[in-house]
Amino acid sequence: MDYKKWLEYKNLKYLDNRLYFGEVDVIELVGKYSTPLYILNEQRIRKQYRDLKRIIDSEYKKNDIHFSVKANSHLATLRILKSEGAGVDCTSVGEIYTSLQAGFPQDKIIYTGNMFTNNDFKYAVGKGIHVNLDSISQLKRLVKIHDELNKDKDMISFRINPEFGAGHHSHTITAGKNIKFGILDNQVIEAYTKAKEVGFKHFGTHMHIGSGVLDPEEYKKPFEKYLDILNNLADKLNISFEFIDFGGSIGIPYKPNQESFDLEGYKENLIRPFVELVEKGNIGNPTFKFEPGRYIVAESSIIITQINTIKDNGFKKFVGVNAGFNTLIRPAMYNSYHHIIPCQILDSNIKETYDITGPICESGDVLGKARNLPILQEEDYLAILDTGAYGFTMANVYNSRPRPPEVLINGKDSYLIREEETYEDLLKKQKLPIHLK
Repeated sequence: MDYKKWLEYKNLKYLDNRLYFGEVDVIELVGKYSTPLYILNEQRIRKQYRDLKRIIDSEYKKNDIHFSVKANSHLATLRILKSEGAGVDCTSVGEIYTSLQAGFPQDKIIYTGNMFTNNDFKYAVGKGIHVNLDSISQLKRLVKIHDELNKDKDMISFRINPEFGAGHHSHTITAGKNIKFGILDNQVIEAYTKAKEVGFKHFGTHMHIGSGVLDPEEYKKPFEKYLDILNNLADKLNISFEFIDFGGSIGIPYKPNQESFDLEGYKENLIRPFVELVEKGNIGNPTFKFEPGRYIVAESSIIITQINTIKDNGFKKFVGVNAGFNTLIRPAMYNSYHHIIPCQILDSNIKETYDITGPICESGDVLGKARNLPILQEEDYLAILDTGAYGFTMANVYNSRPRPPEVLINGKDSYLIREEETYEDLLKKQKLPIHLK
């Protein structure tokens, strides 16, 4: 799509030379708060969830979408999705706790962690949360916890690694023989046999290939392998499945030259083969589960940051801003691209090439390399796009910099949903031993 349409797709537009996100003038919003500032768009979250729900419903009505909490764990985000009927997928006890506080009932929460501790199991089992096991070795400890807490051994599922993975970066690919997640094909029969032997009565399965997939064709190999494993498992152990979980992985177009994810292609490469397998009748009548994170929330948020320094060292021009990899770590960690635009249309047809850099004392603190932008001035504002997934959840206080505020917008209204941290917050949990006081 062309650039203007790409911005409109992101709910961004310029009116009277000022940037609007949805119906809100971002510079006016900055006047109420400080920068850096995370702005979260409620209507964008709802739209993405509804689009995905509609495409799955069109092929298979018995389905549940479990939002991946690690992408964006704010209570407001979770409440929005709860009101849409979503469940959640959690990767830690902290995420389970947050989801319970957001009001999700236990039967809408799945715990898909890895390298579980006994304390992890005790918390989840004690709260009645379903756990997707990541290793055969974990089964014995899980059974012991069930017995100690006098909990019925009802439902069990394992995370299956189909060996074919995909994702936007090697660190986010979660399937393959050299990847730490899940059990491989040659372990599946043993895992479910042992689960039956220790008394579990109902069964599900889980898989996840990676994060940030934009081409539906990348699903073909892993999903074909996954469905073959399920068919073989049902045949050999004579079990049917209560649910089959396909994980998450759908990406979004971070770059202007990228198209949005083809949901029709997703339906063709994943949902329809699943339906065909169900119609054969040997795997039962399972619920189709899916765990998107990035697709639902990434485009719902932007960061507004202010330019404090423009530096020309004779070799390169740098734009220094007050957001850094403490605010958004993805560019430093994954070499991720986030589009950056001015918050005002600047009166200049001349473009300059800048590196957009933060204040962190690391050479890797670069938010955007070689960006072609209008001539910028100190104190101008910039918007960093698509920060709703793995943005604030990965923010940190490195260099003793407090984390920024978050604001939710809904139509023309705005709400402060997280206060800016203070310097006092940095020291709140620290204690000095007596001899140093």
